[in-house]
Amino acid sequence: MQSVTISPKYQIVIPKTVREALNLRPGQKMQVVEYAGRIELIPERDIKELRGFLKGINTEFNREEDRV
Repeated sequence: MQSVTISPKYQIVIPKTVREALNLRPGQKMQVVEYAGRIELIPERDIKELRGFLKGINTEFNREEDRV
């Protein structure tokens, strides 16, 4: 686990190993979520990067009759 320091302007630097592992780029937008007492940063991805991410998902399930 790596730690970061909050600057006087409330900025942080994402460690290089994390930036490289997530393929983050300068200027990329991120969603900031407060959840259960912690801060989560979720990178926004270009829609083209998401193509095929549901490949192989199981779509076999029973729907309720009023949802068909």
